This record gives sequence, C-alpha cells and structure tokens, in this order.
Amino acid sequence: MATDKTTYWLDIADYDLDTAEAMFQTGRWLYVAFMCHQVIEKTLKAYWCGTREDDPPYTHNHKRLAEGCGLYAQISAEQREFIETITNYNIEARYPENKEALAKTLTKDFCRKIIDDTKQLQLWIREKL
Repeated sequence: MATDKTTYWLDIADYDLDTAEAMFQTGRWLYVAFMCHQVIEKTLKAYWCGTREDDPPYTHNHKRLAEGCGLYAQISAEQREFIETITNYNIEARYPENKEALAKTLTKDFCRKIIDDTKQLQLWIREKL
C-alpha cells in the first residue's frame, strides 16, 4: 500500500544514498556512514508507512523501527548485525567526543562495504513493500 508518506520517505532515502556516494568520492568517511544510517532509517520509515496506518515514531533506532513495523522478524542474522552497526553511526557521529574515535575506524574499503550493504538492505526492504 504505497502512500504519499511512503513515497516521501523513499525519495529522501534515495537522495541520502546519492549523498553517501558523493561523500565517498570526496573521502568524507564519517559522512558516508552517517548518510547510510539515514538511508536505512528512512527506508524503514517508508516501509512503516506502507504497511501500517499510523506514522513511524520519532526515533533513529533501526531495530526499534524494524520491530515496530513487523519487519525485524523477517530479516536475516547478517541484516540484523548490519542494522546494529549502522545505527551507531547516527548517535556517535553527532557528538564531538565520539567523532574523532569513530572517524579513525572508517576507511575507504570499510565505507565502500557500508554503502554496498546499505544498498542491499534498502533494496530488500523496498521489495517487501
């Protein structure tokens, strides 16, 4: 059941994915991870709007969103692990004390994997709609 809200969330998730790719091209690894977090969050909110009558909660927690819309039970262990990992990039990227430590963990190869995994999970969620 596609709604205007579903389309809204999917459109901005796609925009954020393009932004993640642009950040990758310029070597801004912290923002690659942050934007990939945003892609998954917004795609989950699109799924929520497309499968439920109510609006998604104001949260950045992917697990909470996936559980709330009934999708969490359907995802693989690998997808759950990725959700847990990518969720951290929203919270940690916002606070200065975590930013430097987090930035040190992000490499070009790791960020490429984050983008690729984000694309796969986004596609999987979209296919469920």
